[in-house]
Amino acid sequence: MLRVAVPNKGSLADDSIAILKEAGYRQRSDSRDLVLVDSENEVEFYYLRPRDIAIYVGSGELEAGITGRDLLIDSSAEAVELLSLNFGGSTFRFAGPANGAYKLSDISGKRVATAYPGLVAHHLKNLNITADVVRLDGAVESSVRLGVADLIADVVSTGNTLRQAGLEVFGEPILTSEAIVIARKGFEIRTELEILIRRLQGVVTARKYVLLDYDIPKDCVDKACAITPGLESPTISPLQKPDWVAVRAMVPRKDTNRVMDELWLVGARGILVTDIHACRL
Repeated sequence: MLRVAVPNKGSLADDSIAILKEAGYRQRSDSRDLVLVDSENEVEFYYLRPRDIAIYVGSGELEAGITGRDLLIDSSAEAVELLSLNFGGSTFRFAGPANGAYKLSDISGKRVATAYPGLVAHHLKNLNITADVVRLDGAVESSVRLGVADLIADVVSTGNTLRQAGLEVFGEPILTSEAIVIARKGFEIRTELEILIRRLQGVVTARKYVLLDYDIPKDCVDKACAITPGLESPTISPLQKPDWVAVRAMVPRKDTNRVMDELWLVGARGILVTDIHACRL
């Protein structure tokens, strides 16, 4: 059986279980369960700490896992990214005392506090910057005020927490992270893993698109199809009304309302939007 690690808690856990369910895999109903066997799909799911998943996969104990890109890099495990899952997004930035007008070159020789020492050390090495990386498990933004560090490297969303601590970001982002599927480096991908990746990719793609159906006069079809070209080509079907046709096409979810507005202006009516739960493209 294919052995796959799934986050057992934290920000990635619920979304990881949700996408696996959408991909047709059984998942645990009791958060205390450590292992679940999906015999129908020949997969064993192991529920582990997100920080440990890359280690288990990299060591070869498990064939694949879902974790964060940040956690993979931080672990330095012998594992590689196979697929991004488009959830659990976060951005890592450097921050220092407000009004310090820091630049990346100012990091040299400083103490940088972070909960991701491997990730930060890797990034600093790529920048050819030498600094003292201070590992902390939490409350990184307090480290400068308490004299433990000169600068920090942490996840930044709105920046409100940093501003309350008297800090501000500087330089380009260290990393943009999200949930990913990983496998051991150099591992020969088995059929079960290929199927898992294909199913998850189908869900990721389906979440980005919707199906749009509408009726349109035949003499307006070209204008409408220019608005909804679909992935290959829109599907056009005749209606009982001889001078009208029905059109179906996939459109990006984020563009749905704008596309509906544009279709209405060129004469489309009966415009319907349907969610896509999975697909193979």
